[in-house]
Amino acid sequence: MSEDVATFSAGCFWGVEARFSEIPGVTNTVVGYTGGHVENPTYRMVCTHKTGHAEAVRVTFDPLEITYEELVHHFFEMHNPTTLNRQGFDFGNQYRSAIFYHNEAQHQIAERVKDELNHTQRLHNAIVTEIAPAGSFYQAEDEHQQYYAKRKKWWG
Repeated sequence: MSEDVATFSAGCFWGVEARFSEIPGVTNTVVGYTGGHVENPTYRMVCTHKTGHAEAVRVTFDPLEITYEELVHHFFEMHNPTTLNRQGFDFGNQYRSAIFYHNEAQHQIAERVKDELNHTQRLHNAIVTEIAPAGSFYQAEDEHQQYYAKRKKWWG
């Protein structure tokens, strides 16, 4: 099995991780922080809005089962990419819509899909999703990993 990696930010990483983990072809998901200027940030630090980091999900996937482009489409469907630094009741730069690409092919696909969606005007407003190179990814604390899956076991 071959594997590849993608990194997305689409609001609170708990829900984003849960959605990606259900997609066939996704082999692993890890929540963390990326896109900022502070090394080894904690959840508490990121919530101050001073680190520049986004709550993000690193997705490992089998490109023979699902393409990066399909993941980008899932990403745009699972949140509102037209709201700046906000998803639902969550607001702040850590909740921004962002695609952090790992190579030039991912960069080109992300830009093309974003442009295509903007041209359809299906969303009624311009997409504000940031598309930036993937940098350091700091894994979030254990209590944030697979947050909903852990609680589903508790709640039945």
